[in-house]
Amino acid sequence: MISILREFTPRSEIDLVEVPAPQKLAKYSFAFTADLSNGLLGDEEDELASGRFVVLHEPGGQDTWEGEYRCVTFMRATVDSDMQADPLLPEVGWNWLLDSLQDNGAQYSAPSGTVTRVSSASFGKLSSRHDESEVEIRASWSPILTKPEELIPHVQAWCNFISEVAGLPPVAEGVASLTAARRRG
Repeated sequence: MISILREFTPRSEIDLVEVPAPQKLAKYSFAFTADLSNGLLGDEEDELASGRFVVLHEPGGQDTWEGEYRCVTFMRATVDSDMQADPLLPEVGWNWLLDSLQDNGAQYSAPSGTVTRVSSASFGKLSSRHDESEVEIRASWSPILTKPEELIPHVQAWCNFISEVAGLPPVAEGVASLTAARRRG
């Protein structure tokens, strides 16, 4: 399973880095972080979103998981103040995730999560900063797998999800982005 995850290549604006996974939640685990930029270079590059994706595997499963595997994710993205103020943002954010899983053919059960709006205003010596708005989405679900390769649609769905929340246009299947793919790990 881990080699399949290490071979996954996201769209070029996403930089995936393997990180230590939590050791006490399941017998086996794998994790990576994602930083999503606008794809430009140098001073023109801006970070649009970041997150973490963890796959847990407990042979025999856990009752609350409804399976032997669990995907646990977190993502944070900058949003404009109008979007942050929209009372439907939590429902829309949650539906972006579920729609992305469905659109990528990722079979799952037992989804759960939270959507949090964060708004910051700066004062005093920091008053020259612009007000900032973010959305944070924490989610987990149990992928339904018959073979390890079926985990890839879940990772692809999550990458598409954070790209959508960050406001990047979708990349059509079979079309490569013009910026060079970046991956460290």
